[in-house]
Amino acid sequence: MHAEESIKRFGRYIQRLINREDLSRTESYTLFCQLLNDEQPDLQQGAFLAALAAKGETPDEIAGAWQAIYERDTVRTEGHLGTPLVENSGTGMDALKTFNVSSAAAVVAAAGGVRMARHGARALTSSCGTVDLLEAVGLDVECDVATVARSIRETGIGLFNGMSPATHPRALARILSQIRFGSTLNIAASLASPCRPTHGLRGVYSENLIAPAATVMKAIGYRRALVVHGLDAEGRRGMDELSNLGISRVREIHADGVETTFTLVPEDVGLPRREYAEIAATGDRSKEAVRFLQTVGGVERGGCEEITCLNAGALFYLVDQTPRLAEGVRRARALIREGRALRKMVHWVATQADAAGEGIRRLQSVADHAGLGPAVRAAL
Repeated sequence: MHAEESIKRFGRYIQRLINREDLSRTESYTLFCQLLNDEQPDLQQGAFLAALAAKGETPDEIAGAWQAIYERDTVRTEGHLGTPLVENSGTGMDALKTFNVSSAAAVVAAAGGVRMARHGARALTSSCGTVDLLEAVGLDVECDVATVARSIRETGIGLFNGMSPATHPRALARILSQIRFGSTLNIAASLASPCRPTHGLRGVYSENLIAPAATVMKAIGYRRALVVHGLDAEGRRGMDELSNLGISRVREIHADGVETTFTLVPEDVGLPRREYAEIAATGDRSKEAVRFLQTVGGVERGGCEEITCLNAGALFYLVDQTPRLAEGVRRARALIREGRALRKMVHWVATQADAAGEGIRRLQSVADHAGLGPAVRAAL
């Protein structure tokens, strides 16, 4: 197709979105392939993402985007990584910016035997994303997919960097590096893991995304999932985690494919309600790294530990290690207090590590500032 005609045709789809018309899964797949192939001018690509987000994505549109990214721009893992294989992540772009709850919960869950295959990104709408935080505590976030797969096999946890060419070599890193607003990629790209997890705990930034995200996850092969959106005490602002401030809204995909919805408050699982200031992001990467290590290391025993246990408890429930979420929360607290979560973090860094040993040195430095230096050195 002639370049000018291709631009015009793509522009007509943008106009449809501006007019609040939905796309089919095939149309979404085709248009996202054009983005990944860099076949449209940057202005067209940005306008498309913005128009789709402003309209509000349908499950078919998200699934089409996921399919394009997974088929065209994702390096796949080789070999079996175990079952159930679990991912936990948030979409970002939430109103309540917290410390990196999902990463802390993943470490705790892995310490309890849950096989975690994470797929995260650097900060786009916040100051310290999953990749930024874990890099600060020593993880090699620019390694290849095979190294992450080995870490999952050997330690039960690994992180694929969604903004690295080693994971998405064609285009995703290019696109994400150029935008600073929430888009369909917040959901679709984070679902495009190299290893196709079977179970997922997914936080979304809006209550309106709970049902669409669950529909997409079931459509692309998740066997079990919890899609969550947590609220503050007033119920006005939300986070892409289960909340220890107020109500959380949850949609559950059961093993038989049935979907149910429920609400949860901290008291339901034996936790007190906390103030937002206790778990709010500081905006300082170094401080976040110290707080993260203090949380998984059992030094921080307030709101950060409790929201970590809440979300780790949901992971234990998701894989049927505990019949109820409240029991999962108690299990998570024990793993932290016994030092098992910190040891798991140390082993993860040592396995998904850079060849020069710089990651271990970073971990030891953060541990010293966190008051955990001797414990980390003992675990190495």
